[in-house]
Amino acid sequence: MIVGVQTLAGFEKTLHYRVPERLAPLAQTGSLVRVPLLNRTRLGVIASIGAPADFPVSRLKHVLEVVHPFPAMPGDLPELARWMSAYYAAPIDTVIEAMLPASVRKGARLKTERTLRAGRPFLQGELERLEKRAPAQARLAAFLARQLVPQKKSLVLARLGVSAAAADALVEKGLAVEEERRVERTAYADALADGELVAAQPHVLNEGQRAAVEAIRRRLAAGGFGVTLLHGVTGSGKTEVYLRAIQETLERGGGVIFLVPEVALTPQTVGRLRARLEAIAPGHRCVVWHSHLGEGERLDGWRALASGEAKIVVGARSAVFAPVSDLRLVVVDEEHEPAYKQDETPRYNGRDVAVMRAKLRGALCVLGSATPSMESHANALAGKYALVELRERIDNRRLPLIHVVDMRVEAARQRTLPVLSGDLARAMRERFEKKEQTILFINRRGYSSSMLCRKCGHTEECPHCSLKMTYHRTDETLRCHLCGHQRGAPLRCPKCGSPEIRWPGLGTQRVEEAAARLLRDARVERIDTDAMARKNRLRELLAEFRAGKIDVLVGTQMIAKGLDFPNVTLVGLVDADISMHVPDFRARERTFQLLVQVAGRAGRGDRAGEVVVQTFTPSEEVIQFSRHADFAGFAASELEWRRRFGYPPQRHLILHAFRGKNPDKLAFFAEQWARLVERELAGRVELRGPVEAPIAKIEDTYRWQLWYFTNTVTRAVAELNALRARFQWPDDVIQTLDVDAMSLG
Repeated sequence: MIVGVQTLAGFEKTLHYRVPERLAPLAQTGSLVRVPLLNRTRLGVIASIGAPADFPVSRLKHVLEVVHPFPAMPGDLPELARWMSAYYAAPIDTVIEAMLPASVRKGARLKTERTLRAGRPFLQGELERLEKRAPAQARLAAFLARQLVPQKKSLVLARLGVSAAAADALVEKGLAVEEERRVERTAYADALADGELVAAQPHVLNEGQRAAVEAIRRRLAAGGFGVTLLHGVTGSGKTEVYLRAIQETLERGGGVIFLVPEVALTPQTVGRLRARLEAIAPGHRCVVWHSHLGEGERLDGWRALASGEAKIVVGARSAVFAPVSDLRLVVVDEEHEPAYKQDETPRYNGRDVAVMRAKLRGALCVLGSATPSMESHANALAGKYALVELRERIDNRRLPLIHVVDMRVEAARQRTLPVLSGDLARAMRERFEKKEQTILFINRRGYSSSMLCRKCGHTEECPHCSLKMTYHRTDETLRCHLCGHQRGAPLRCPKCGSPEIRWPGLGTQRVEEAAARLLRDARVERIDTDAMARKNRLRELLAEFRAGKIDVLVGTQMIAKGLDFPNVTLVGLVDADISMHVPDFRARERTFQLLVQVAGRAGRGDRAGEVVVQTFTPSEEVIQFSRHADFAGFAASELEWRRRFGYPPQRHLILHAFRGKNPDKLAFFAEQWARLVERELAGRVELRGPVEAPIAKIEDTYRWQLWYFTNTVTRAVAELNALRARFQWPDDVIQTLDVDAMSLG
């Protein structure tokens, strides 16, 4: 048997090997194997079966090992890897490594434990004789005889105070049986999960949900590839529609992938799925999949899916690669989220890969959002995606009232710039008195965004990055949120020695302090990456907030979307301008999405919700559209603006980034490269740049960038790669292509 192997060693070409007879039954397309290569042992995936046309079979080396008893990349995954490599300009081995968890590639062992159970029945008088000669053996034998299921050996021996020798003697006599069993390491199967479960019984659907469920059911029954965009206002019950679609798929014997954008959303989603599955599909396991899990949890989850023991996986971006058997449904919740885009090679978008995987597998892909991306919305308008809308909240709940506070007026009224406006402070007091909960959102961690000397105007910048240092009051430090550099906060200006230092700008710590000062008897907690360093801290806080033990939750985008807290009746967006004024053509879209999603956290229970938005630009079009949750109006305006300037989704955008230690050398080679592209690809690719990146230096490395606009990505990537192979790049200039880039910073 001859196989072609795609090695994980930087080779784009498939290499051929002979498979020994003893391994032949395990060797299939997609199997993970160990092979000899250049005097070393390398991992690889079987890409094809058959002899090479241009190499003598007798000289082929042998496959050394098939790592797993079933294919590591079954079905459509090898073809998906080839598409990703061509589309995202990524080496094929890096794509495969992204698809396979490290524990799978290492061939990590399963966790097992030794168990004991009763063996043959006692003969007449045997137990009495054993009690006299070997009381420890008798005690153990009598205990095992009373047990209905096998018991963990180490636990039994410790509990009874019996030695391993006594157990071995019983096994030899046939009075006990020792076995080895696999221990399943299941993510989120702990006490914290209890606080994340919701009602297992299906809700009564409203008219909009029934229509949505029926449309998806018809699409599943028809079979074949399709994409449905589920556009529903916040609180409209999109999750219930997903659950009905999952139930329908499982009843038809199919497998399901359910993607969520943030790890923070996974516990609640898993809780809902597990509770519902126990009611509607007993015996179905829900595997959790994301990068924050331990290696053992990821390995056991992967094996359960690859072996067919489990048919549903829920997780963040990388769960799109899960080896689900007979995949028929892929759900992408909050499909608009930038978190689905990976920022290192391979720079793929999990949403777009989900659509392609569904296409290759002939499955249905459901994209859900209250604020769809402009790309998905444009595809729905063009008829490429089916559109299903949920226009009303469940139980006829009203969308929250949104009050926009002009902070210019507020600053003049209070003769200072407050953290919390008078309107927001009054609303917080009222909600606290009613024992209702408040969420305060600001998408910047720390206490203050910078340090400013009032005498000389000096601001502290990171010595390694083109970024101002952020002040953290909890430990009196200045930190760079790009490279992690930190130092103690100065008491005097480092430049002129003046003590007149001020800390302008807001962060989560400052908002937390202001909330605690306003409501002295309230429990105020903060959720951001600084506060969530300890494992499970996020899950603990969310469980406590859901249980009503926390009155005010202050957080960044980790709490801005997807989470459902019925007792939250007030949401304060402390600074709505942060995301609006960044150098990115998606700034308006992200601001609208953020405002609508944050507002959607309020009024999800029986009580009416209220939202207070603090801004210095209340007349901005984005603010006004979001105030009325007018997605159609915003999308029409935004798409027209994008069309006029040729931005996505009008065309695809490829970002070419250049990095190096020498800024002059970097600029020279970026400009020389741009001239070559302009000369060779004129008319097929439009160039903009090269220019310095908005953040010109990170970790002492300078950054330049070029934008390519094109209608055909795969062709443009192939031509750019061919040119890159010809161009004489110096070793100290690193350059990468980011297809469909989500961040231009």
